[in-house]
Amino acid sequence: MIVIWIPTPLRVFTEGHKEVVIQGETVGAALRELASRYPALRKHLYDEQGALRPFVNVFRNQEDVRTLQGELTPLNEGDRLRIVPSIAGG
Repeated sequence: MIVIWIPTPLRVFTEGHKEVVIQGETVGAALRELASRYPALRKHLYDEQGALRPFVNVFRNQEDVRTLQGELTPLNEGDRLRIVPSIAGG
């Protein structure tokens, strides 16, 4: 069981759930399962070519998956994923 934490702005696309339990052997598999379960969320995570959008940051436990193996980062039972969208301002 993998728990994915959903940030507040994206919860409208997950029926208000702040956490979703998913199965997946990699970060990419877990995110694809999440997007499959909540299709309206897909366009906020992936671009038209199916790549994870650059402003979507994903952490496995406390580590940014970009510093690991990206979407190929393996997951273990009990891991927690956190989706953190970048915030622009100025």
